[in-house]
Amino acid sequence: MPERRVTVASSVGLHARPAAIFAQAAAAQLVPVKVAKEGGDPVDARSVLLVLSLDVRGGQEVVLSAEGDGADAALDTLTELLSRDMDKEG
Repeated sequence: MPERRVTVASSVGLHARPAAIFAQAAAAQLVPVKVAKEGGDPVDARSVLLVLSLDVRGGQEVVLSAEGDGADAALDTLTELLSRDMDKEG
């Protein structure tokens, strides 16, 4: 199963607006994507409530995983998104 490790660039982490943007982007992928904190249980990245429950802070690393056709492309897209400071985007 492909995985990506990425440091969350948004200063507030995956809370409020960045969590919603991330969950929407995950839902738009062709394969289900999971997200987890290092050593934690993965959750469905399409669920904003589950993403919020991870309590990911800015600068923390998360692990994204996906399986199936298009998994690498989905992970690349979401890695790029998390690598940006979504708090600064209008």
